Amino acid sequence: MATSRRKFIECTCKSVAALGLGSAFSRFGLVNAYAQTITDYKALVCIFLFGGNDGNNLVVPFDTAGYNNYSTLRGGPTTGLAIPQGNLLPVTLASPATPFALHPSLVEIQQLVNSKAVAIQANVGPLVQPTNRAQYLARSVTVPSNLFSHSDQQREWQTSSASSLPSIGWGGKIADLATIKTANAGAQYPTTVSMAGAPVFCNGVQTFPATVTPGNAANPGVNCSGSSTPDCNARTQTMQQLLTFDTGVTLIQAESQVTSKAFLYSQLLSSALNGLPALSTVFPATGLGGQLKQVAQVIQARAALGLKRQIFFCSIGGFDTHSGQGILTGSQPGLLVQVSKAMSAFFAATQELGVANSVTTFTLSDFGRTLQSNTGGGSDHAWGNHHLVMGGSVIGGDMYGKFPTQALGGPDDAGSNGRWLPSTSLDQYGATLASWFGVTDTDLPSVFPNLNNFTVKKVGFLG
Repeated sequence: MATSRRKFIECTCKSVAALGLGSAFSRFGLVNAYAQTITDYKALVCIFLFGGNDGNNLVVPFDTAGYNNYSTLRGGPTTGLAIPQGNLLPVTLASPATPFALHPSLVEIQQLVNSKAVAIQANVGPLVQPTNRAQYLARSVTVPSNLFSHSDQQREWQTSSASSLPSIGWGGKIADLATIKTANAGAQYPTTVSMAGAPVFCNGVQTFPATVTPGNAANPGVNCSGSSTPDCNARTQTMQQLLTFDTGVTLIQAESQVTSKAFLYSQLLSSALNGLPALSTVFPATGLGGQLKQVAQVIQARAALGLKRQIFFCSIGGFDTHSGQGILTGSQPGLLVQVSKAMSAFFAATQELGVANSVTTFTLSDFGRTLQSNTGGGSDHAWGNHHLVMGGSVIGGDMYGKFPTQALGGPDDAGSNGRWLPSTSLDQYGATLASWFGVTDTDLPSVFPNLNNFTVKKVGFLG
């Protein structure tokens, strides 16, 4: 479909030129004219929790029977990972028959859930097709490869593939689509932007992502700390000149082209950001806070960049909590404080910019963790996990999907430790986000290859 549209536009341009009307259009005139039918702005912001966040302490049953069962299975507050019930943060959810609460570190997220700006997606994970416990144990259905492996699952979550082999991410695949390309027609700045290195999520077949270092967006590869001093400018100019040398070595030339694009993108972004008023929203002085602040600034410059659709990638690591996970203090509580405060500040910034309804933020992670705690004061690699979706267009204040039955070796356990079989697939989760973003139903299977194996294609947390 994408190729045929491009051919159609190309042929139309040639026809207009033949009729002597070419002077009425710029090089991208017809494409821009088509793109003008897409008048709104939308952005997707991915926050990847590297290491595998323990969703069992992110969202906790809050009714007496449910909490007591959770506490028993997690080992209790004194010997395991169960959070004392009095410390949990109750949330008001529209659908579940029984109440739920959030981790005590998620104070700001609790407020956003109760104000209907955040939705909870329960028990989502990579699947090839709907899979139950009996099918999984009998190996009678195909499942994603190398489950419970960090590197493989990080890649599968970012590519929506059942294996870790593809190098194209679903953010990049969305950016490759004709619908999205026409929305950004004429823009020199990429649709996908990473604030956290070079993730596969942003890679497309035709899409080259921009990589931005928060606070140093104008000088990629040059340690200038965002300054524009004569010394810094001289170093930048020297590096750009070096990139023009013909070394005769193919790999070096290719790398030089990549770096040259990075300089071009940084210059475009620097020019677009120049003169914009400073945001009044105060972001936390953390890595994730800095990333989301930079995202907000790039969104602020969207008109100057000529973009109507943008996809961002941010991340925070440290969630591989085999030991020292903690319930009120420890590695996970501290990390969740950062997530909560940074997401809250970012939502406030989108409100300040008047784009809260146009920006949807969502979390991903390697996998969930076992309900049963281990002997090291932590939890081990699992499968299905709970995630957060935030934005003005999110139908928040509710839980989507099926919360797993809290039973070791129960109907939702892939084994005997509380490794939840996902009841919602990554494809369904991602398709919901992509559809809101503007991907057509026809194009969704090209982004999420297993989507047609599921009767329900979209979850419903976005209007």
